[in-house]
Parts: sequence; structure tokens; C-alpha cells
Amino acid sequence: MFETSVAGSLPKPAWLAETNKLWPQWKAQGEELRQAKADATLLWIKAQEDAGLDIVCDGEQSRQHFVHGFLEQVEGIDFENKVKMGIRDNRYDAMVPQVVSALRLKGRVHEFEARLARAHTKKKLKFTLPGPMTIVDTVADRFYGDKVKMAFAFAELLNQEALALQADGVDIIQFDEPAFNVYMKDAADWGVKALERAAQGLTCTTAVHICYGYGIQANVDWKNTLGEEWRQYEEVFPALARSSIDQVSLECIHSHVPPELMKLLDGKDVMVGVIDVASEVVETPEEVADTIAQALQFVPKERLFPCTNCGMAPMARDVALRKLQALAEGTQLAKERLG
Repeated sequence: MFETSVAGSLPKPAWLAETNKLWPQWKAQGEELRQAKADATLLWIKAQEDAGLDIVCDGEQSRQHFVHGFLEQVEGIDFENKVKMGIRDNRYDAMVPQVVSALRLKGRVHEFEARLARAHTKKKLKFTLPGPMTIVDTVADRFYGDKVKMAFAFAELLNQEALALQADGVDIIQFDEPAFNVYMKDAADWGVKALERAAQGLTCTTAVHICYGYGIQANVDWKNTLGEEWRQYEEVFPALARSSIDQVSLECIHSHVPPELMKLLDGKDVMVGVIDVASEVVETPEEVADTIAQALQFVPKERLFPCTNCGMAPMARDVALRKLQALAEGTQLAKERLG
């Protein structure tokens, strides 16, 4: 009951990359960088275990960005000539690569870090991949001319890597789809179908992470425009409830999401965000336990998985460590309160 995990990303150590940035530059190159990525991965596996989390991940230490880390191993993408593009419905600008020809994998994408993580933990291992709809929103299309067609092309590649990660011993494969909260009609119309294509044939646990974004200023500013009730989930949850995906990860603590919307995910495991990634204030165990108690009004206890609202990549490392401890301690307190 109440197995704990993080959404995915964790801060990169200062010796690996720039800190407090969503798109950090690496501090090394070549084999030295490869070893630094491995060291950081092992560091965060140990930190998650020490904090008492039940499900651990690689913290995305080998990826500059959660989308681009996958794209770097895809043929048909021009990284040399990036262009500035508004992403997440122009919430913020980013320098993005261009899709210039048919998409194909160059080979394995995350074999190195997945096998490294699997070899160094006996806990359940989760691995994250970007979802096809979010990838489409993070690249410039110069080839397909149709975002749905391109999303399904990416979904096929994601599926190839996901099946290989399952063979590597990964227990949970999670697709990150923050775009589902931005393009709600498209998400319900074809985004969930593309997600299911990415997860096709998997027998391990499958998950999708939907949230209102990292704790960067552009996302904080956007949230301030959403009013007193954030009901974006309401449009996508029914489609996810009907899907083959096992788990849904959502933002909860310090959000304006009406908690009763979680009832729309009946039959699914729900990873409830009980740690705020947009604040450096560390939650108390009591706050975490209270958020879990609120969610229990709408999610059966055997289906509730306490989690972070989103990834913690841009966060200060010491704050992230203390938030991991708060997650574990608050969850333990919730268990004790239930007797």
C-alpha cells in the first residue's frame, strides 16, 4: 500500500551539468561525460533508497532534457540547425531540433542507464520516456506536415525502446505527457491513442505522467492564469480511464485541481502528487499525510501511489533530497493513521 516514487527527473550534480536549469549544459565530454552520468545515476539511486522510496528511477541523469534525451538517438532529426519555437501553446520559447526526414531509431536509446540502474537496485525500477504528443510539441516539423502522423511515427519508435527497456528488467515504464494539459481536445481525440501505440505489447506496468509542468517561472506564471479551478484533467481522464495504461500520475498538492476529478480515473492506479516542485519549501510529513488523506476520498487505498507533482530537474539538490525524505516520512505517517 502507498508505494512511493518520484515523477522522473532529479537535479543534476554541479560536477555533471549546470544547476537549477531545465536545459543545462554538460560539464564534460566523451567518455568522461559518460562516466559522470553513470556516477550521478548511482548517486540518485542511493539517495532514493536512503530516503525510503519504494520505487526508484535513474533521475534522468543521462539526459539534458526529458524529450531531447530520446530524440538524440533518432535519425531524421536535425540537431545542428535548431530553431526557436513556442512550445506548450507558446507558454515559453525553446530552441528545438527539426524533423527533416522519416524517423528511425539509430539503435538503443537508454540501454546504458537502464541496465546500470537495474544492476544497482533490488527495488522496483521505473523508467521514463517522453510521450508522443509531447514530443510533437517539442520539435519543429519540416517533413510530415501532419502532427498526428508524426506522433504515431514517434510512438512506434518509443514502443521499440519501451519493449527493450522491459527486457532490460524495468518494472514500470512511464510516458510523460504534459501536453495533455494544454491540448485537451487533441489529447482525448488522438493523444491517448498515440500513447497506447507507444505502450503496445508491454507486459510490465505502464504509466502516464500528466502535470502542469516543472517549477520554472514560465509554468508558475501560466498557472496564475488558470483561475481558481484547474479542470483540464476533466477532459482527458475519461479517455485515459478507457485506455490500456495502468497508472496515471497527476499534480495535487498546492494545485487548484478539484480532487474529486480523481474519481474519473476509476479502475486505474493513481500516482498522487503530494510534493510541490514549484516551491523550495519542504513539506512536513503531516502535510504529505493530509494530501494522501484527501486523495483517499476518491482513490482506493490499494490504488494510491504517493509521488511528486512533477520532475525536480531545475530544483536545488539539497531541497530535492529533503523533499524525498518528506515524501517517505509523510507516507509512513499516512499508513500509521490508517492503522
